[in-house]
Parts: sequence; structure tokens; C-alpha cells
Amino acid sequence: MKPASLITYEQSFFDNGLDSMGRKHILTPTTVPIPGESGKLTYIRCGRENGDTSFFFDEEVAKTHIVLHYTAGYLKGDVASLTAPSQEISVPFVVARDGSILNLWSSKKWAYHLGPGAVGGNTAMSKRTIAIEISNIGFLNKIGNNLCSDNNSDDIYCSLTDTAHFKALKTPFRGKSYFATFTSKQYDSLIVLLRYLTRKYNIKRALLPESERYNLLTENRINGFSGILTHANFRADKLDIGPAFEWERLSKGLK
Repeated sequence: MKPASLITYEQSFFDNGLDSMGRKHILTPTTVPIPGESGKLTYIRCGRENGDTSFFFDEEVAKTHIVLHYTAGYLKGDVASLTAPSQEISVPFVVARDGSILNLWSSKKWAYHLGPGAVGGNTAMSKRTIAIEISNIGFLNKIGNNLCSDNNSDDIYCSLTDTAHFKALKTPFRGKSYFATFTSKQYDSLIVLLRYLTRKYNIKRALLPESERYNLLTENRINGFSGILTHANFRADKLDIGPAFEWERLSKGLK
């Protein structure tokens, strides 16, 4: 799907609450203050119309880190996957391309989000971390003069001349050179969300130094760090989120 089509695509979800599987979600705009600051966080509570909560565990766990992901998809499919009944693979927050923040369940609870082979164990680390998914197609495959999604070579995302919609890395990250860009509104909303969560859970507003930021970390390194990590720090086979992200913009926004 091309970026120009995504505005209408996402808006249809906000209009009717239907995900890609046709499941209905109740959307409730909510605003809360950021603890200790003058700013506020505005988000949308997104709950299944039928009341299903089987996609996360109703257990409160102390949180020590925040983990950033990208969805490798489009919003309606993202929501469908993250609210699949009885799968227990989910995240509390999804940041849409228009900057809207969807809250699927309380960030005090937990669900699996790191996957098999995660450093420190999928269960232990998923419990103690707050996951945020940013709706983004992720890395792109070059086919002729076009860049296509990894899931479908017929899904043309943009051409090589549409430089506003992708980032070409001079040095490939884990073998990949082309990544879809995040929107400016996503950066703005992510910064506000992180400011809120770090205050609420007393997590440091810290990023890894650039020399470590894209590395697979050891369990000891994770345990010795309080702050914001990425899926790639826990799994060697993951690409979210790497050097195509505007880390400096995020860092400035958290100060």
C-alpha cells in the first residue's frame, strides 16, 4: 500500500472501529496529565466490542524498561494481530501514522511481545517491559525501481524517487538497506507517550549510547540499564528499530 493511501485507510478504522478481520473495537478518546509536568497525553482507548481480553494477561507486574517495535504492517492489520483472541501476543500501545495513540490494555499488565529466544527469556522480559508498536511497514525490498513490503512483492510501497517515504542506509543494518520512514506526527506522539510512561513508572528517559543502540545485548547489560530499548536489543533476527529511525529527534524530545 502506498503512503498516500494510508491516510484514508487508517481513517476508516477510526470511523468504524473495524480491524482487518472485521472485528469491532470501541474507540474512546482520553486525556491524562503527565505526572510532574504541565503537558498532557491524549490517546484512544481501543477495546474489543465483545469485551474479549484474552490477548493479554490480567496480571500487574513492576516495569523496568520500555521497548520500541515497529509493526511491519498497516494499522487495521496491526490491531487485528495484536488483539487476536487467546494469542497473548500484544502490546499496550500502538502509534498510528497520523499520530493517534491506541491503548489496547493497561500498561500495568503484560503480554508476550519479544518472542522465542529473546535475551533474558520471552516471559521474564515481556513481563517487566512496556512495549510500544509504531505502525510502519518496516524494511523494504528493492525490486527494479520500486520498494516493496517484505510480506508481498506485489505490494509496492514507493519508488526510489519517493525519497520522503524511505531511508536508504549507507551501511546495511542486519543485511537490510531500505526502511520506510516514520511520520513526523508519530515522532511527536511517541515523545509525549514516552514522557508519560517514564514518569508514571519511574523509568529513566535514557537511550543506549549509539555504539550499543543497534546491538544484541546481554542479559546483564539489560539488567544494568534503565531506559528505552528496542526489539533488536533482545533478538538478533529482528530489525526494529535500527539506524533508519531519527534517534536524535527522540533524544531531544525527551530532555
